[in-house]
Amino acid sequence: MTDRRLWSYKEIAAHIRVQPDTVRSYRKHGLLPPPDRVEGGKPYWYAETVDAWVASRPGNRGRRAE
Repeated sequence: MTDRRLWSYKEIAAHIRVQPDTVRSYRKHGLLPPPDRVEGGKPYWYAETVDAWVASRPGNRGRRAE
């Protein structure tokens, strides 16, 4: 079954253990994948999109977010 929850900057930040402003900066600099959905002008990503991005990030060193 696919996880279809939508994650905001806050959920992504908690997942990768950084501040939400860091995730915003990643998006601003083109380091975050495009949002899966935009609602009310706010971007959201599916958990599977975030997991795929985390796995492909440079410097990941095989580490997985919990």
